[in-house]
Amino acid sequence: MPQWLRHFAYGCAMLGCAVACLVALLTVVSIIGRSLWSWPIPGDVELTQFGIALCIALCLPWCQLQRGNIIVDFFTQRSGPSTKRWLDGFGSLLLAVMVGLLAWRSAAGALAVGEANETTMILGLPMWVSYAALAPGLALTSVIALLQVFTGVEVRE
Repeated sequence: MPQWLRHFAYGCAMLGCAVACLVALLTVVSIIGRSLWSWPIPGDVELTQFGIALCIALCLPWCQLQRGNIIVDFFTQRSGPSTKRWLDGFGSLLLAVMVGLLAWRSAAGALAVGEANETTMILGLPMWVSYAALAPGLALTSVIALLQVFTGVEVRE
């Protein structure tokens, strides 16, 4: 795996972690405000939904690079290394296709929602931003999974 791709995936994951921390802080402040002063942060649910979706999309590339996705190996425990390698490669190919489609549809959705001038209910934020923000992380995950298919994947023991 190219070093620049590792650094980029790591940077995305760190940004995703920062977003998750901000969402956690936003939630705590909103709950405290609601409990103590009957004053929640307006649009906290909208911001939380967007923030967590962004966090997931940004952390997926690093997770795939580290082979951290869940694998159910109940039926393949006794398989040989070549069978496991083939299955891991096939799984990476399926993931690359699926996440590539999600990236494409997120980008297309961003364009469609932007043309419709759709906004969130409470804050009135443009919806296209949330769709567009998901596409880069999803696309990077697809690229990493595709590279793993062609460069080979390490067998998990």
